[in-house]
Amino acid sequence: MSSDQAEKLRADAIARDLQQPPESNWHKAGKCRVIAVSSGKGGVGKTSMVLNLGLSLINMGYRVVIIDADLGLANIDVMLNTMPRYSLSDVVNGEKSLRDIMINGPLDLKVIPGSSGIYDLANLDQIKRQLLLDQLKTIEEDGDFILIDTAAGISRNVLSFIGAADDFILVTTPEPTALTDAYGMLKVLNEKKLKDKSQVVVNSTRTVQQGYKTFCGLKKAVDQYLPAMAVTYLGEVRYDHAVSSAVHNFSPFVLSKPRSAASTAVKRIAWRLASNNEADQQPEKGLAAFIKRLRELT
Repeated sequence: MSSDQAEKLRADAIARDLQQPPESNWHKAGKCRVIAVSSGKGGVGKTSMVLNLGLSLINMGYRVVIIDADLGLANIDVMLNTMPRYSLSDVVNGEKSLRDIMINGPLDLKVIPGSSGIYDLANLDQIKRQLLLDQLKTIEEDGDFILIDTAAGISRNVLSFIGAADDFILVTTPEPTALTDAYGMLKVLNEKKLKDKSQVVVNSTRTVQQGYKTFCGLKKAVDQYLPAMAVTYLGEVRYDHAVSSAVHNFSPFVLSKPRSAASTAVKRIAWRLASNNEADQQPEKGLAAFIKRLRELT
């Protein structure tokens, strides 16, 4: 069997599975699930992952809100070829509410645009930070999943978003520099006791096997030097021309190339994410708990 035939069989299997998407006690209780997505370094495809993951979850029947929290280099709106009139800067300045700036993306995806190039937003003072937190309360009814696209690296804002979220997805690639920075992020989260679990996605792999091998190498280092940190494998996304084509055409690849290798992989990741009920065991969950934790961390 050729690799293309095997990929088609996997795509068909996923399509059948998605006819009955998983539903956890979390969603039955009316709670949204707040997931921070970050990376140790830029350029690993984090924002593309967030966008296509969100659309895959919508195709499974969930409502999704993406918060572009890359405060300073926001680009979700760029990937969607939209020019929002307002952004998070208008919210923290007290001029607009989150609902005022929210835009509708494909499949009724809700997007809260960030503020590209605005330095002040990346270094919010206490008053503006509190204003943003108060506004976050208003969007819980809009999403079963709230995906937070953070900046890369280990700034105070990034660490706070990760620490407060219900779940954390770390995106990396097989490149040594990306892996080194991914490990560095986990080390800081561990040392500051902000997170003890991370789900890992390996992007731009040459093969499925390379993705898992890359994860195993990272896990080995984490198990040896950061025993308090548990890392689990969420999946890999193979390098696919559909990805670069989608970026240039301002069209998410799960929509423009739904049967591509990349789309198949992201759908699989979305299924695993929605099927993971570990978060159901948390005593405090949902957006209210996220805001409470974020207040404590800031």
